[in-house]
Amino acid sequence: MRILLTNDDGVYAPGLAALEQQLRHLGEVVVVAPMTEQSGVGHSITFLTPLTCKSIHREGRHWAWAVDGSPADCVKLSVGQLFKDQPFDLVVSGVNHGLNAGINVLYSGTVAAAVEGAFFGITSVAVSLEYDEDADFQAASVIAKNVIAGLVSQPDSAGQLFNLNIPTQATLGPKEVCVVPMGLEQYGRRYEKRTDPHGRDYYWALWTEPDQPPPASADVIQLRDGNVTLTPLQFDLTHRDMIDRMSDWDIRT
Repeated sequence: MRILLTNDDGVYAPGLAALEQQLRHLGEVVVVAPMTEQSGVGHSITFLTPLTCKSIHREGRHWAWAVDGSPADCVKLSVGQLFKDQPFDLVVSGVNHGLNAGINVLYSGTVAAAVEGAFFGITSVAVSLEYDEDADFQAASVIAKNVIAGLVSQPDSAGQLFNLNIPTQATLGPKEVCVVPMGLEQYGRRYEKRTDPHGRDYYWALWTEPDQPPPASADVIQLRDGNVTLTPLQFDLTHRDMIDRMSDWDIRT
């Protein structure tokens, strides 16, 4: 199995190196990651400037390609150009330092890289670990490798998109893997207004809880309980029920 590994924390991130070591147990791993951290860039891609690609060496050998673009750029460039004659069977993005659960999935560069892989019809998995100064990326990567091995063994996983989140508790001992939906509640709606030394206003985003708590089945709740969450995603944003409802709307130019 040929595996494309990327992330949004940058090519030098410890989570990327740890996951590369574990994924070697599943097949050949090709690492193509952003030159610098790209957290929160979502599914941005580069159109107006050229992309450069630099070989990164470790222990006297080529280890990865560093792209001066976004996580989605890395996957798009790899599949469409760099390795177009050497197709991938799996795209993995991570291990991200910080969970990508709930509505944050929409902002995540980690998830966007996996979405880009799924665009190409490749089974794709985004992997994220709860933020902690002492985050154990090695333990998280073992969990991720085991979950991914289970996923790819299932015929129905072919070409599908998955979001895997690992809480800190799960790196300390066995925990349940819960297949759950993403929470849709909106966190972080407030900003704190401050003034800089020059008297100019600026705003700092705050982490705030939603007005209504998420349902018990949501990924964010299961993660708080210490369980690993696995969410199948899709990138078709069409509200199909609304197409039927709009069929008799009188809308004109």
